[in-house]
Order: sequence, then C-alpha cells, then structure tokens
Amino acid sequence: MGIISFQGARSKTKKQDESPIKVSDYMSRDLITFSPNQSVMEVIETLVKYKISGGPVVDDSNRLLGIISEGDCIKQLNESRYYNMPIDDATVEKFMVKDVETIDGNVNIFDAANKFIETKRRRFPILEDGKLVGQISQKDVMKAALKLNSQNWWEK
Repeated sequence: MGIISFQGARSKTKKQDESPIKVSDYMSRDLITFSPNQSVMEVIETLVKYKISGGPVVDDSNRLLGIISEGDCIKQLNESRYYNMPIDDATVEKFMVKDVETIDGNVNIFDAANKFIETKRRRFPILEDGKLVGQISQKDVMKAALKLNSQNWWEK
C-alpha cells in the first residue's frame, strides 16, 4: 500500500515571472486635491462633505506641494481661537505639511503595508514625472487584502 496524503488538493502557486501586486493596482486615482491659496474653511467643508481625512495640495501643473489634513485644520481652528484671529484669512499654504513622503506606484503592495507600519502615515501620494497621479491609503491596502484570498496574501 502506498503513502496517503492528508494535505488535500494544493492550489497552484503563481509563477515567479508574473508581476507582483503593485501599489498602482490599488491606488486611488480620482483624488480631491487642494490649492495652496484655498482657505482652510473651504478645506474643512470639503473634508466633511466627502468624509475624507485630508488630501494633496497641488499647483496648476498638478505638481505636489504638500498635504493638508484634518489635524492641520484643527490646529488652525485652535490657533485662531487662542490668538483671536479670524480663520477666513488662513490659507492652505500656511498650514499644509510641505515635507511629504511619497511612494512609487511600482512598489509591491506588501512593501507598502510595511511602509505604513514603519512611518505611521495614513496615506502616500504617488508621483510620475513629478506630477500627482494617485494616492495609496491604509484602507486601500486593506481592500487589496480582501480581494486576495488568504493563501495568496500570505505566500507573497
């Protein structure tokens, strides 16, 4: 009598030459962006209306200048109250984060997940030729995990 295997049927593993699952496969391309001369109040209205936590700030050529977030807006609200200054004069350029870390669209989604863990960031813009083409968020990585079956996710 031969050996009986209790491992069951095994699924075929992906060939090594197949392209990895890239950030560009899961990034958001239809982004809400802000301009540096927009008022912080406009940003707050947009964040609330679209239920987002922040967005990229770009110039007229779609070059990334910074990121503005809920936290940046809250800081402005707090400062305007503390110093008794009108918030109407506050512009995005004064309160956006200018030192923005980006991620390459060709990076493997699993490496992007590690970068989220290491940096504690919520989102990374993706640039091509210096222009904003998309954004990957922690939620996008979780969506990727749901689309992949558990075996494929862990075998990468």
